[in-house]
Amino acid sequence: MRKIIGYRKLLGVGENAELQELKLVYRNLMKNWHPDKIQDNEEMKADAEAKSKHIIEAYHFLVSIAPETRALTQEAYTLTTNTVGITDFEYKSETLQINFLDGSSYEYFGVPKATYIKLINAPAPGRFARRHIYGSFVYRSVSKAVTV
Repeated sequence: MRKIIGYRKLLGVGENAELQELKLVYRNLMKNWHPDKIQDNEEMKADAEAKSKHIIEAYHFLVSIAPETRALTQEAYTLTTNTVGITDFEYKSETLQINFLDGSSYEYFGVPKATYIKLINAPAPGRFARRHIYGSFVYRSVSKAVTV
């Protein structure tokens, strides 16, 4: 959750920011921080390059968790989480990544460590995740399923 809050603060958008607003804020920030805008001072150019990379990362991240983005992929997400088994999962700093047999992976944000421990100890991790994780936390796709 800290990552989400930090990115929203960097871009200066609220929790309910829509894609159009994110795009507008991103473009305005990039106009100000684009490294090509600074020609004569190498130190300022390096700072602008670092800042612009951070802005780009924040924008892409917030777009990936936006409700509009998730609505577009809801059908595939529901199919994967309801019918495909889990191959592996990894937990780091309140972020849980779950990998599925079809090759897709999703990150879930703000997952308490206690929930992760319960997932590890669950006799059926897929069933536990369906009941306690999939619909409870903000998520984003980190890899696409490969279609044959």
